[in-house]
Amino acid sequence: MDKTDSLIISELRRNSRISLSALASITGLSRVTVRSRMERLVKSGVILGFTISLKDDTQKIPIRGMTMLGIEGAGTERIKRTLRGFPAVSAIHATNGKWDLIVETGTETLEELDIVLGQIRRIQGVRDSETNLLLATQMNTNV
Repeated sequence: MDKTDSLIISELRRNSRISLSALASITGLSRVTVRSRMERLVKSGVILGFTISLKDDTQKIPIRGMTMLGIEGAGTERIKRTLRGFPAVSAIHATNGKWDLIVETGTETLEELDIVLGQIRRIQGVRDSETNLLLATQMNTNV
């Protein structure tokens, strides 16, 4: 992947429906070359798909947060299996640094989030946690 591929991906993140002509103009390449580069990026697995984000998608779950978890011992896999059973958990990410996992949560109310966070903190092996609320989504490039 080179700078031109990165530019194509950047433009697609901004607008997944951008035309080949517009991408060609931005990159200085022909439409055929842009199309073949995009096909190569898809075929190689760099691009997994094209999507749109709707305002309603972020409003369906009004209270969203990122919970960082510190785990003691070797219980990470068991804790991930437990977290998958929580309806309020939308994603689980492995990470490095101070925290072992980052858990994306979403609930209808702050009170519901408080209950979920209490349940997460009581999972055996969860050493400590820190939660940050997501106030507004400025850009979302998730596929």
